[in-house]
Amino acid sequence: MSVAEGLLAVRTRIAAAARAAGRDPASVTLVAVSKRQPLSAIREAYAAGQRVFGENYVQEWVEKADALVSELPDLRWHFIGHLQRNKARPLVERHAWLETLDSPKLVRALARQAPEQPLSVSIQVNVAREAQKSGVLPEDLDALVACVRAEPTLQLEGLMTVPPADADPSRARPHFETLAALAEAHGLDSLSMGMSADLEVAIAAGATLVRVGTAIFGARLD
Repeated sequence: MSVAEGLLAVRTRIAAAARAAGRDPASVTLVAVSKRQPLSAIREAYAAGQRVFGENYVQEWVEKADALVSELPDLRWHFIGHLQRNKARPLVERHAWLETLDSPKLVRALARQAPEQPLSVSIQVNVAREAQKSGVLPEDLDALVACVRAEPTLQLEGLMTVPPADADPSRARPHFETLAALAEAHGLDSLSMGMSADLEVAIAAGATLVRVGTAIFGARLD
């Protein structure tokens, strides 16, 4: 299956899931996760109409972004991996949307870079309290939201989560619903949740961003 065919299949799934939930398919943005994929795959996705891409590793993403900026200037990047504080500058310089903000220290590291325009960020919430995963715990979210909103150079867009891996996608539903409730409590509209296996469940729970890699690009080049 080609990248274009994968994109079409995923977009069809998104549209069907949105309609089943009584939502406009346009209310869900597809973030094509291109980590460990070659530039040629991004170009193919771009030719098929995709503009929003997600990357997990700073060095790999910077190389791709810089290689494509002149050729494909309207690409929009989301950084969806864990970000170390000492690697904040590349995101600010290239104005990527950071989906994995998870600590006051990272807030301050980003703010110190003084972006010319507010940098879009989402807070990653460890809804399932998994020790091996990043993200703020639900009970600590209020304080982190306040911390972000105190920085004029950061624009808090919403929340993001990664549910526990499970062969049954429906079991992610309670985690997605918890994130949606937390976002509503804070007046946030953006919900990044749902991947290749469970995007339908996420959309039913209110996802506005779904992060899909394998179903578009196939296996990663590790």
